[in-house]
Amino acid sequence: MSSVDFLLLVEFIGLALISLGAFFEIVAAIGVLRLPNFYTRLHAVTIGAVGGTALPLIGVGLLAVSRHSVDPSSVYLAILCITSTLLILVTAPTGSHALMRAAYIHEKRREKVESSRGR
Repeated sequence: MSSVDFLLLVEFIGLALISLGAFFEIVAAIGVLRLPNFYTRLHAVTIGAVGGTALPLIGVGLLAVSRHSVDPSSVYLAILCITSTLLILVTAPTGSHALMRAAYIHEKRREKVESSRGR
């Protein structure tokens, strides 16, 4: 496999990841509109945040280094994309879990107050 073929393959993988990220965003948007309650909608939003953001960032990083003349700015862009992806992969599920836990605790407290009032 020559270097030109390898760069073409990396470019193709980068474009595929960007397209896959767009697909995740569309599926997440449909999920937010169609799913029945808060918890399932939050799951769809988290999938959109992780899949719809992380995959295109990795794809952009691959496209940046797949150019024939790799300069420091393209390496910087690739490193920035990978770093951003890692931050998103850590913070999106954590934030989603915290939001879901807060909603669950609020719902249980509301049920407890309503049952103590005799309703």
